[in-house]
Amino acid sequence: MNDSQPDNQLTNILIVDDTPDNLYLLSAMLTEQGYNVRCVINGSAAIMAAIADPPDLILLDIRMPQMSGYDVCKQLKSSERTRDIPVIFLSALNEVFDKIQAFEVGGLDYITKPFEIREVLARIKNQLNLQSAKLQIQKLNTELEQRVRERTKELEQANLRLLHNASHDALTGLPNRVFFMERLMAVLAYTHTYPSSQFAVLFLDCDDFKVVNDSLGHLAGDQLLKAVAQRLADCINPNYTLARFEGDEFTVLLEQIESVDEATLLAETIQQALSKSFLLHEHEVFINTSIGIVLGNVEYEQPEHLLRDADTAMYQAKTLGKARYQVFNQDMHTRALTRLQLENDLRRAIDRQEFIVYYQPIICLLTGRISSFEALVRWKHPQRGLVPPNDFIPIAEATGLIIPLGFWVLENSCRQLKLWQEKSAQRGEIFDITMSVNLSVKQFSQPNLIEQIDQVLESLQLDSKNLKLEITETAIMDNPELASELFEQLKARQIQLSLDDFGTGYSSLSYLHRFPLDIIKIDRSFISNLDSMEKNLEVVQAILNLAHHLGMSVVAEGIENQEQLSLLRLLGCELAQGYLFAKPLDTEAAETLFFSHPKW
Repeated sequence: MNDSQPDNQLTNILIVDDTPDNLYLLSAMLTEQGYNVRCVINGSAAIMAAIADPPDLILLDIRMPQMSGYDVCKQLKSSERTRDIPVIFLSALNEVFDKIQAFEVGGLDYITKPFEIREVLARIKNQLNLQSAKLQIQKLNTELEQRVRERTKELEQANLRLLHNASHDALTGLPNRVFFMERLMAVLAYTHTYPSSQFAVLFLDCDDFKVVNDSLGHLAGDQLLKAVAQRLADCINPNYTLARFEGDEFTVLLEQIESVDEATLLAETIQQALSKSFLLHEHEVFINTSIGIVLGNVEYEQPEHLLRDADTAMYQAKTLGKARYQVFNQDMHTRALTRLQLENDLRRAIDRQEFIVYYQPIICLLTGRISSFEALVRWKHPQRGLVPPNDFIPIAEATGLIIPLGFWVLENSCRQLKLWQEKSAQRGEIFDITMSVNLSVKQFSQPNLIEQIDQVLESLQLDSKNLKLEITETAIMDNPELASELFEQLKARQIQLSLDDFGTGYSSLSYLHRFPLDIIKIDRSFISNLDSMEKNLEVVQAILNLAHHLGMSVVAEGIENQEQLSLLRLLGCELAQGYLFAKPLDTEAAETLFFSHPKW
């Protein structure tokens, strides 16, 4: 029955009765009410009519020749086409009506003869309403099932998207760290099952990527990462796994390889691909990558260990000059462990005050007397003894520990200078030496550097003219504007400025005329062969001429023999420092040397 129509419109009723009078009476009565009525006089005709054009309801007489109403109903309910048609049985009051059997074969209701019109209409209407409700429920169920299927499909698609997003990088679209680690674990498990199999991991880090972000902005940096990812993908065999690990780091997993040569060949291919420029917002950008390679085998238990070793090899590549690859070996791991232990010890050493200051004299070549001392930090490790500066200063620089360590050296060396001044005054001697203290690149960039220096000088009541600060060319090159501002403040305090290791940087000369430097120190590499290499002699003479023209003094470092000293005096060098005079000395030895008033 159509839900949009009244109950009695477009409703087809089939009447089955072998008594013509009954058929006529019911047909007339229902037709008058607006029902479409068909009539048949036996069971066979009823079944054919119902199958040919299923009605909305059947009024079925029980007592008929050849086939009873029970049998007719049973057959209708056995057919898929007619099983859902509601059946109301018709029975005379004087007939034996088996209600149980009627309901068992599928009848839903019954009407007794003679007919009461209101009863007939009411029972028909009830069954049609029930049928309509049933159809409506079926329709709703169908719609609900469809919505459930659609929602399930949407959820499945959403889950797939979530799974993809969870395992892929949003910027480059490459697999991410999570995906790579899962894949690496699977390959490692396979290797433990088949020990003869080999694989390799490449760990890539873009060299100086921060420069792009700082100069062109992070949006340009993101564009560059996407472009790098695409070039890497173009180099990668589909059987390999390329992932963006984090930041500007990428990883590659090579499965089922014959030897490490496959990994090194890929590294060379990547280096060549990235050697070509990238165009970012009309800016031509070049980027290189340092690559660490580790060969995976059954000896590895954890994927983290593979990445650790690949990362170690990558940093070795950076240490050797960047834009190259390095294959991991066990010595790298040993060095990394040693460095880690040294770094941990170094952090504790500052709190435990394991550092001491050594002093190396700087000689005035005009008088042959000590003119100054350079303060040099030494680490007295409780187990290792004296740790060479080259072993711990780079670590202190890399970790930022050089900042508190540098301040400690400044404070202690100035305190020692003040003590020597007081002792000299007690002895009635003239004290006119200065203290040279090195400033690291990171100290130089600290915003409170001037305040720290002022604090030390004020607390010790030390004249600022007694302090010299030595800086490297790198400190100036990293931020020339900051350097210029700091130099002006230091010069206002009459603190002398010295440029250390002059001649080793490719642009030292360009800075000499820009900054108010007082002293330049010629690197020992020019002095070591001064007595045997005419070229070095010419370079030193040129540096002296330039410095004197700019009103600066010169310290020659690394003086080891009398011939070098004589040559420097002839060239007009003012100051010298080296083992010929003294190695770096502890406080007691430096004091003894100074108050013995040596002369060279």
